[in-house]
Amino acid sequence: MADPSSYRPKPGQIPDTPGVYRFRDEHRRVIYVGKAKSLRQRLANYFQDLASLHPRTRTMVTTAASVEWTVVSTEVEALQLEYSWIKEYDPRFNVKYRDDKSYPYLAVTMNEEFPRVQVMRGHKKKGVRYFGPYGHAWAIRDTVDLLLRVFPVRTCSAGVFKNAARTGRPCLLGYIGKCSAPCVGRIEPEEHRELAEEFCDFMAGRTGTYLRRLEQRMTEAAEEMEYERAARLRDDIEALKKAMEKSAVVLADATDADLIAVAEDELEAAVQIFHVRGGRVRGQRGWVTDKVEDVTTGALVEHALQQLYGEETGDAVPKEVLVPALPEPVEPVQEWLTARRGSNVSLRIPQRGDKKALMETVQRNAQQSLALHKTKRASDLTTRSRALEEIADALDLDSAPLRIECYDISHLQGDDVVASMVVFEDGLQRKSEYRRFQIKGFAGQDDVRSMHEVITRRFRRYLADKERTGEWAEDEAEDALTESGDTAATAPGTTPAPPGTPAPPGTSAPSSTAPGRDAAPVNGFKDEDGRPRKFAYPPQLVVVDGGRPQVAAAKRALDELGIDDIAVCGLAKRLEEVWLPEDDDPVVLPRTSEGLYLLQRMRDEAHRFAITYQRTKRAKRLRSSPLDDVPGLGETRKQALIKHFGSVKKLRSATIEQIQEVPGIGRKTAETIAVALAQAAPAAPAVNTATGEIMDDREDEAPETTADASGEPVPAGAPDDRRGQER
Repeated sequence: MADPSSYRPKPGQIPDTPGVYRFRDEHRRVIYVGKAKSLRQRLANYFQDLASLHPRTRTMVTTAASVEWTVVSTEVEALQLEYSWIKEYDPRFNVKYRDDKSYPYLAVTMNEEFPRVQVMRGHKKKGVRYFGPYGHAWAIRDTVDLLLRVFPVRTCSAGVFKNAARTGRPCLLGYIGKCSAPCVGRIEPEEHRELAEEFCDFMAGRTGTYLRRLEQRMTEAAEEMEYERAARLRDDIEALKKAMEKSAVVLADATDADLIAVAEDELEAAVQIFHVRGGRVRGQRGWVTDKVEDVTTGALVEHALQQLYGEETGDAVPKEVLVPALPEPVEPVQEWLTARRGSNVSLRIPQRGDKKALMETVQRNAQQSLALHKTKRASDLTTRSRALEEIADALDLDSAPLRIECYDISHLQGDDVVASMVVFEDGLQRKSEYRRFQIKGFAGQDDVRSMHEVITRRFRRYLADKERTGEWAEDEAEDALTESGDTAATAPGTTPAPPGTPAPPGTSAPSSTAPGRDAAPVNGFKDEDGRPRKFAYPPQLVVVDGGRPQVAAAKRALDELGIDDIAVCGLAKRLEEVWLPEDDDPVVLPRTSEGLYLLQRMRDEAHRFAITYQRTKRAKRLRSSPLDDVPGLGETRKQALIKHFGSVKKLRSATIEQIQEVPGIGRKTAETIAVALAQAAPAAPAVNTATGEIMDDREDEAPETTADASGEPVPAGAPDDRRGQER
């Protein structure tokens, strides 16, 4: 750690003029770049008593080993040089916004002989016109698909274009009228470029003139009784209007403006930008930054403007930029923006009307972006450690819970009741440890009884494993264990827990490994083939989705099994309260608590896993048929049977010889199918839900129904969800 006084310039050495300064560390790396109206006054602020400096500023000046500066003529030049040096040196202590994703743009390659419309990401290229950015690439493709009817500009790649020119045959878009096919000479290069210019004008917001022109041409065609041409123009107008509807009007005066909002806390800041062209939101993007220096909102806005317009010129810089706070001073920034646009740019704070209302919307987006970014910080070890410590403090645990299991119940009006168990270790998901349960002890809807059953079954299995490994004394085991016959399914697509799961109490792990991540389980917790047992590892904390009743049920289940070393809590959705078994009042964690964020993520993940399983069971039940009970009859042969006969009803009435006619069906299998269908009750007739008509009784209109892979007829008028389940 360097002493700032060791490299402080002598009095009078620093000029009292505008300029840009750089702090370097002992390895000559630039760690901070700043600009100033007066270098002397600005740099003097860094060489005060360290106790009076902001903690981040204090860290910067003690990390630095030297400071140097460059004098410029004006503050605008200082702003430009600061941006260039930040881009060149990437200093660690400067505010640097980072995109949370690579935003796609709609690009028109006007630098090519035949301009092409395409989706582009990454750095902008010279000679290419960009529109956006958009939140999703599919939004661009939907818009382009509508506009190609009116502006049939080339969209194919260079390879496809050359191949079409070589063969003399255009691609499919050329045949259906969504490309003017310049590859085969249907349109001259000048005409195609003019078409691309019109496309760009429309995307830039100059829509009213073009629509009026089309309407006039449609009227003229109708007056001349060229009704087919008038109809095509009418359809073109509708396509353009539909494309315009995808971006709603937010500013009635057809304003071109960018709105910038900032949401911040002590450590981080999120910026959201809305690009409004012609009164419509044409694009949106967002950035997040760590506040490694003590900066005001105005300074954050200034840095955002530098990153947003540092490489833009002309119309890419709008006439109006609306911000939540103005940089200090504002004049150099406004002059810099004006120079980049080539005409006057207004930089101001909206005070009233539609612009202020839209700014509030952008501000809400910035706040949500910051909140989302905080949830993504779960991968950060420091954040996870703090979250676990906060949970331990709030629940009065002896140590941070390295393994936490969360449970949720899911059903549809009492049918297909299931439960999920998700596992977090060291604050991270351990998907190979996820488990799911079917509720078997009773029928109907009772979340409390369901929770008691699930906890009982899970920890009964744990105690059984504990007894088999010899970790538990036999007399203790006899008191707590009973024969259960429980079954639990492993999460689909996962494997049993690999080495690295925390060993249960009473076992030891190498002291050199991190708890819960690298310690290998002892051999007693593996099956004969070396795979870890499903329920061999106990958690330090059980979290249930619900309030006091669910928590009491879980605690009662553990008490009945004689387990007293596992903590239990519940997270209630309504007010995000944490309930403990013995307390009459909930524990309320601060809304900004990392511990609360972690509990919420576990609860939401348990809910997602449970409802996915419940929907799968429901879909499987709805698709069930008598063919499912035929031994050895797989999906391929079931589909062949349904394709041959058309429905299960017709298959039921077929003879064994007729069933044998289906490829892959022998006599023995045919007899088995006939017996299974004869023993099964006839399925309920398919009904057209739109008309109420019974479809199966009308043998002469069999095409009205189709069959899914399980053999159940699906009426043609039935809702799409039956067909969607099969897909």
